This record gives sequence, C-alpha cells and structure tokens, in this order.
Amino acid sequence: MTSPKGTFDILPLANELWQQSHLWRFFEENVYASTKLYGFEEIRTPIFEKTELFLRGVGDSSDIVSKEMYTFEDKGGRSMTLRPELTASVMRSFAEHHLEQKGALHKLFYMGPMFRYDRPQAGRYRQFHQMGAEIIGGKSPLHDAEIIDFAVSILQKLGLTKLNLFINSVGDADSRQAFSQALKEYLPENQLSEDSRKRLSTNPLRILDSKDPGDQALLEKAPKLRDFLGSSSQDHLQIVQEQLKTWGHDTIIHPRLVRGLDYYNETVFEVTAGGQNAQNALCGGGRYDGLLKLLGGADLPGVGFAMGIERVLQALIAQEKAPSMPGLCSLFLISLGDAAKSLSLKLLKDLRADGISVVMDYSGKKIKDQLKMASDRGCKYALIIGDEEISSGQAELKNLASRETKKISWQNRAILKGDLL
Repeated sequence: MTSPKGTFDILPLANELWQQSHLWRFFEENVYASTKLYGFEEIRTPIFEKTELFLRGVGDSSDIVSKEMYTFEDKGGRSMTLRPELTASVMRSFAEHHLEQKGALHKLFYMGPMFRYDRPQAGRYRQFHQMGAEIIGGKSPLHDAEIIDFAVSILQKLGLTKLNLFINSVGDADSRQAFSQALKEYLPENQLSEDSRKRLSTNPLRILDSKDPGDQALLEKAPKLRDFLGSSSQDHLQIVQEQLKTWGHDTIIHPRLVRGLDYYNETVFEVTAGGQNAQNALCGGGRYDGLLKLLGGADLPGVGFAMGIERVLQALIAQEKAPSMPGLCSLFLISLGDAAKSLSLKLLKDLRADGISVVMDYSGKKIKDQLKMASDRGCKYALIIGDEEISSGQAELKNLASRETKKISWQNRAILKGDLL
C-alpha cells in the first residue's frame, strides 16, 4: 500500500530532506515568531467547503476552478470541494461570524494543507501546504507594503537569500475592462494556445499568465496593462514601491504579472528565490477589494498572500540554509541491574518534570549497545547508573559528541539539571 499520487508523508527521517518533520517544525516556529512581531492572529477553517464558495470567490475562469478542484457530492447530495486555496475560506468565515463588528482592521494568518488535481512534478503536489496572511479592512497602499514586507521578512528570517520581489498593478475594474477589450481586439484567436483561446472570451487578463511560448511571443507587442491604469492606481503602486524601498526591499516591475486568481485588483506581487531549479515562486498575492462583499460579507477591502511551504523548504535546501536535525533528547539514562533500573525510572520522571528531555532503554541491553542507541537518537549525554553509582551517589555523565566523561551527583537534581541545560 502506498500514499496517493501527488501526496507525501512527513517523517522524522525521510529520503527527501524537505519531507523531514524537523524542517517543517523549523518553518512553523519561525512563522509563529514573525506573526507575533507583526500582530497577526491565527484562523483555521475546514479542509472542505461548499463548491459554490470557490466558484464565486476564485472565479470559474481560473485554472483552479476549471481544471484542478477536488469536488465531490456528499451523502446529502451537496457539492463539496477540498479547499484549493484559503483566501475564499477566510472571507467566508469572516462574513459568517461578522468579524467586522469586532474591529476596523483584522490581521489574520493560517497554515495548512490545500488540494489541487495537477500533474505531480517538482514543487507541485496534489496535497500541498500553504502559509498565508490577510489584512482585512485596510485600504491604504501602506497595508499592501506591510503584507509584502511581512512575506519577505518570513523568508529572510528562515535564512533565504537571492530573493526577487516582483510587483505590478492590475488596476481597478474600469482599467481591466478597457485592457481586456484591447487584448481581444489585438490577439489573433487562431494563433493562441487552446487554453488562451478559451480565456480570450472569459478572462483575457489570464492570457498574460500563459506559459505557452507561442502566447508569450504574441504578447510581446500586445497592448500593455500599465497603459490603461488610472492615475489613482498609478499613485497607489508608487506609494507601495516607495514604502518597500524605505523598508529595504528592492522591487522589480513585472508588467505581465496578474496572478492566477480572478479576485485581484490594484497591487499584485510575487517573490522568487535563486538557487532553485524547478518551481522558484515561493509566495505571491495582492489586493482583493470587493471579495468579502461578493461572498456575502461587509464591503471591506483586503490584501494578502499565500506561501508554498514545500517550495520554501526546497529553496532552503537548494541554498544550503536548511538546519540540521536537532538531537532527540538531552539525556539517555543507562541502568545496570534491577535496583538501578528502578531508581532510573524514578529519575526519568523527575527530570522530565524539571524540563529535561530524557529517554531510557527498558530492555537491559549492554552498555555498548545503549550508548549506540543514545548516539543514534542524537542525545547529548548519557548517564550511567549501576550498583556502585547507587552506593556512592556519583554517576558517570558522558558527552556523546566529545566522548568526555565526568562524575556528577545524580541525587542532586539541581546540579544535574545545571549540567544538562
């Protein structure tokens, strides 16, 4: 029996380093530390939602809805979908619980699995994981700058370098409508890829996101989105760039960056990392004013991003910034004889109560075998207790890295704790 195609297990020791659980904990701990610094609070939503939520929120012209959703009918005949992204779910939850009544500005973050039916490849999985954040109620371009700064700071805190920050504006509804019409009139339908021909009638902006070489060649001389932006959109983008520069971030204008979801307006952005061979986009997002209202909530603006955890971990490995596996415990107790075993079992409980991570072998193996077990588990020290140690009150504490040993009083837990911490 094997795991479903496009999924994977996260293990203490895995063949693929990025699937090892200590790396996932490293990512999560750094995220929690960053969210505290920036004042974000956690939100958790169900793994599946009513299909209508994503049809309305994500947009039925997006690849996610048209090709990639895991949709099923439950026993009550209702159409449900495993969440392919989380912004729509967060907006649904915000509207359902009337969070607008509990403050003017809300800063929320999440982490968890998402699901999209896609051809598995490096950096793309059918069950994948995202960390993301949303600022709801903030209309200022400074909120756009803060959400981008927050995303980049997480990546930097993890240790990543060679980051590229791409930014663009997709303008307001009037700008996009005028630009879409210009694209329709310019692009020769019979020369476009099959996907882009469909998008030409449903959402022409999505053609800018096409990876087809023929589409990209046609777009070289096509109308440019920036030429259709109103003065307010241009000013908005300029303020975002200027604030990001003040905070130490260099931005690169990417004129074809539109992101893959239908709900974006004004600012969109993407962060990539050098040193990765495959999918190098680590996170992206933008402004989505109007989405909350579309899903039945208050008419509040919003801006956010989503970050691919798998891709971030793979980037850490590619840049040789991944932390090594930490030791499993501080101390391995080795007991020789029944009396020592009974005493060690009590000491085991007492040391754990003192906050010391400690493990013990119950099978009575030889000292050599137990020392090997301790080393294999990454323990820092081994404490050997036998009849002689019980009589003298002194036991041998062995540093498993340096191989140095010293006699300590195992009966004085304060002294023992001091040696171990």
